[in-house]
Amino acid sequence: MRSFVRPGNDLSADTVDLRRRTLLGAAAGAAALPWLLPRSALAADWPSRPIRIIAAQAPGSSNDSSARAFAEFFSNKLKVPVVVENKPGGIGMIAAEAVARAKPDGYTLLCTLHSQLAQAPVLLKKPPIDPSRDLTPVASISTGVGVMVATKGLQANTFKELIALAHKRPISVGNYGIGSGWQLMVAQLRKLTGAQFDVINYKGTGAMVGDLMAGHIDIGAGSLLGMSGGLSAGAFKPLLVISGPRSPKLPGVPTWLDEGISDPIFSNLAECNMLLGPAGLSAEIVNSLATLVRHSVTESEAVRNVREQLGSQDTPLTGEALQKFIARTWPTYQAMTKAVGLKME
Repeated sequence: MRSFVRPGNDLSADTVDLRRRTLLGAAAGAAALPWLLPRSALAADWPSRPIRIIAAQAPGSSNDSSARAFAEFFSNKLKVPVVVENKPGGIGMIAAEAVARAKPDGYTLLCTLHSQLAQAPVLLKKPPIDPSRDLTPVASISTGVGVMVATKGLQANTFKELIALAHKRPISVGNYGIGSGWQLMVAQLRKLTGAQFDVINYKGTGAMVGDLMAGHIDIGAGSLLGMSGGLSAGAFKPLLVISGPRSPKLPGVPTWLDEGISDPIFSNLAECNMLLGPAGLSAEIVNSLATLVRHSVTESEAVRNVREQLGSQDTPLTGEALQKFIARTWPTYQAMTKAVGLKME
């Protein structure tokens, strides 16, 4: 091979060949390190190894059930293993931080309650991440019908009777997570009615449900799936649908509007499970995952079963619709949290 050395250039032919071999070696090395390639190149062979979905809630929650249903469908469609790992705690920030710190290659995803992402910047003194900056929203799917329930022995069988009782004595309220939409609804309800509600915080739905079934607290709320055991056993009395439309699974149980409460705060505190990746996740992978979530509603038996248990009737939000949902709801969560004065370390 000829070496092109201009007159006066002090590089020898051997030096030029050495540099050429070095550059070729560097290119080969870059091929072996896929995170150094453009994101479009990363997306081209995605997925080629197992995917991990980190669920921010404990097993038994709508979040965990949704994550596992998605994992089964994704695995069937993508032909790679998709595993779910539960990392509850820290208002979802333990799971969120693990995903935010991962490479944006589509192999580490987050399934979490969107309320916790909205709340972290105002609830925590030093949040480990900024959810609006460090994560990429992919899709959301509602937690379906949310229901307020009373323990069997409470001397109130309707929402109106509950409010009347709460004017006579304090009502203990189970809350599945600090800063949840349910907790903020209770705060607003207290403000609107003057009722006495004492909120007791739990780390997840399961612990709260256990105390409700034992009669240690008066009322609680959660997804239809989370409350189904107590409802079917007759340990809970459904008082109000707090999110979603009236449900045939809860015949005769009213909504906020049915009870004459039209404050838009209650509709803006709607809950959903959101799928996200790290910041910088390529548009190709985001679109692929969003398409899978949309298709799962009709094509996945596991997803259909979870949605049936939750009473979900929504269409998953992706793309611009998802961004509009975040822009509408997150400020309500944050403003309410500041107004109530909620804080945690």
